[in-house]
Amino acid sequence: MELLPEKHAILVIHGPNLNMLGKREPEVYGKATLDDINTALKETGNRLGVRVEAFQSNHEGAIVEKIQEIMNSHQGLIINPGAYTHTSVAIRDALLLLNFPVVEVHLSNIYKREPFRHHSMIAGVATGQISGLGSDGYILALEYLARRCQAIAQF
Repeated sequence: MELLPEKHAILVIHGPNLNMLGKREPEVYGKATLDDINTALKETGNRLGVRVEAFQSNHEGAIVEKIQEIMNSHQGLIINPGAYTHTSVAIRDALLLLNFPVVEVHLSNIYKREPFRHHSMIAGVATGQISGLGSDGYILALEYLARRCQAIAQF
């Protein structure tokens, strides 16, 4: 029998330009920095009993490689693919490798923005999507994934 990890692990992937949060279009993305979001996620994870790791890259291949890396070591993924949401078949295909819940998160409501942002390559393979709730969307996604981990651990 395989032992469960001491704490379930949730990875948060932040896509391109999210390292510029707080500086880039704060009227659209808010004033919280990426460090602010990651700190809130780790604190929430500690409270919920899950280990949260964060990863940010401006490079599609690095994101694909990170997804492949966590196939057997994590129990959930929160992903904000940034602009790759609308273009990346590679990230979409990598997500199909995962056998655990994936929540797509967007700070802004992509459906209230330019028409090219209305289509998500990720939505069709994600467990769910949270859009337009700012940094709270990440916390809601984490709370959902933590509940899923706890439910699985009870069996």
